[in-house]
Amino acid sequence: MVRVALVQEEEEDEEDEDGSDGDGGSGGPGGAAPAFDVPYFRYIDEEEETEEEEWSSSRSLSSAEDDCGTDSSPVVSNRYVVVSGTPQKILEHLLSDLRLDESQGAMQSKESEMLLDDFLLTYLVFMSTNDLCQALLGQYPFGRCRGKEEGREVLYRKRKVLHLVSQWTALYRDFLREEEHVKLFMKTLYLPGPANKALFHQLSLKENCLQLRGMQTEPREVLCRVYVTADSYLSLRTRATVLAQDLLRIVAEKMEHSEEDLVLVAVTYPGEKLLLQPHDSIFSESLTAPGRLLACRKDMSEIMKPLTDGAELGQRAIRLLGLNTWDVAVALTNFDWSLFSSIHEQELIYHTFSRQAGGGRTVALELLLQRTNDVQLWVTTEVLLCATTAKRVQLIKKFIKIAAHCKAQRNLNSAFAIIMGLTTAAVSRLSQTWEKVPGKFRKLFSELELLTDPSLNHKAYRDAFKKMKPPKIPFMPLLLKDITFIHEGNKTFLDNLVNFEKLHMIADTVRLIRHCQTDYMGGDSPEVRSCVHYLHVIDNQQVLFELSHRLEPRA
Repeated sequence: MVRVALVQEEEEDEEDEDGSDGDGGSGGPGGAAPAFDVPYFRYIDEEEETEEEEWSSSRSLSSAEDDCGTDSSPVVSNRYVVVSGTPQKILEHLLSDLRLDESQGAMQSKESEMLLDDFLLTYLVFMSTNDLCQALLGQYPFGRCRGKEEGREVLYRKRKVLHLVSQWTALYRDFLREEEHVKLFMKTLYLPGPANKALFHQLSLKENCLQLRGMQTEPREVLCRVYVTADSYLSLRTRATVLAQDLLRIVAEKMEHSEEDLVLVAVTYPGEKLLLQPHDSIFSESLTAPGRLLACRKDMSEIMKPLTDGAELGQRAIRLLGLNTWDVAVALTNFDWSLFSSIHEQELIYHTFSRQAGGGRTVALELLLQRTNDVQLWVTTEVLLCATTAKRVQLIKKFIKIAAHCKAQRNLNSAFAIIMGLTTAAVSRLSQTWEKVPGKFRKLFSELELLTDPSLNHKAYRDAFKKMKPPKIPFMPLLLKDITFIHEGNKTFLDNLVNFEKLHMIADTVRLIRHCQTDYMGGDSPEVRSCVHYLHVIDNQQVLFELSHRLEPRA
């Protein structure tokens, strides 16, 4: 049984067969919601089920249609509403609705195009890749044709299946490279005869298949945490192929120590220390380190004195205070953009649905999330390691300006992280310091702080982000929260049929990545690059509060 509603252009003024207004559950209670908002959820009344396998049509206006006057909203006109259906029936409809011209190109309505995109983006939620391969084989006509007319229909059907496969492999190329059953599936489609080979060439499927089998990926980058005390680490950006000696060289330079006096140690979970040799690889193929990495002296003592006792810490803030705030914001934005622009839409799906996690499928996304956490801790650390009140005031002013510049550069990820670093309890309790911050900076900070206000489903942030033109960098933890909320607030299956309206909402949110990655966010500031590429942070909340109370003791 299938219960599905699809938009048709000619049905502009018609209502759903069940009498609903056809809003599809994607608009807010007071009208259309912004494209980045979590949609308002609605379940279709299940009492009107029929036993006929049919597709009924209705009219629905996308929330993005009402927002198309803004520069930041993806322009999407009328869209379909799918209530539920079996995976096979949805795939069957995709193929029956697909129209091809004589040059093998697809001629689809916007609704059908979006349905196909939604299906390809989210099929992993309700079926495995192997299941999809088997379903596609079931739709692909093998065998001989009895007549000319039948042969024409069979050929047209094959072209449709191959076009869908071409779209799928183009979208998932990097993720399908290691899937053995995908290679077998492609081989099954490619081998039957000369006619199929010709279709493969015309649709670039053979090229996609060869890239799946043989294309080498670029060396991956990682954010490596190397501890220099029990409570603090350096966050270093490096390649996954880095050797122990290369990593130690970077640490020695950043910490202003002689490389010959240092060693790199992997501390395992039970506490055993494994001395790494100069030519040892740090990361395995799964991008995991052998344990917590610790840079220390050859006698196994820490590089730095305990952070609460180091007399040299008073000089730390001077280096940052001497940098131009705009240049620091540019360097932060360039770093974030290099990570964000590498994120594939499917990473958000893999991250949300744990059964698909692992295998290095969410590397770029995890790097950006780690970076967000590092920047927040870095801001807190730098303020709390500033020994004098006057310097601390200057540093807070500096960070407020950097956050404002990040917002101006449409990098809300770093802007969010800096604001949260300044509002953490260990920093916000420094009342004597904040009292000396000039009023205009406190006002600017209050305006920036509104971005983190969670009221009305983060309305202030969403409104600000929606007005920004791409390219732009969203605050990724909130975007993942939106997808998780859609997932947990709606059933994937209704009476064993796929609730495709839920999947459309997920796909609509995931597509924001595609929209934000439009164009290139360029610019560079070499003089401050090392400042933001190698962050020294304290990740122990107890130590941070000890530093805070040392600066301003509890009354």
